[in-house]
Amino acid sequence: MATRQNSTNGKPKSPRIQVVLPESICEQLNILAENESRTISNMAKVLIQEGIKNYFEREAKSHTSDIKNDTDNFRDTLERQSVKRLKGAPQRIRYTKKSQNK
Repeated sequence: MATRQNSTNGKPKSPRIQVVLPESICEQLNILAENESRTISNMAKVLIQEGIKNYFEREAKSHTSDIKNDTDNFRDTLERQSVKRLKGAPQRIRYTKKSQNK
């Protein structure tokens, strides 16, 4: 769970998290931060934001494709069924009004 601290003026600061990274990833993060003139912390924030955005976009596409596949499968199943004719003419349904007794 992210921790939230208060600043000296009493306003809450942004939540903080602590992450343990392998040396190689930490070095790559440092290089990326230097290339974009960012702090390491800010670069990590940007990369996390992009990763989360990409994750949810992928999930949305996957969900959409699942729905499309379900629809396609349903349509294919219906199209493979043989045509069955109804026997005889359709019958009318007659509705009668209930008589009101007083």
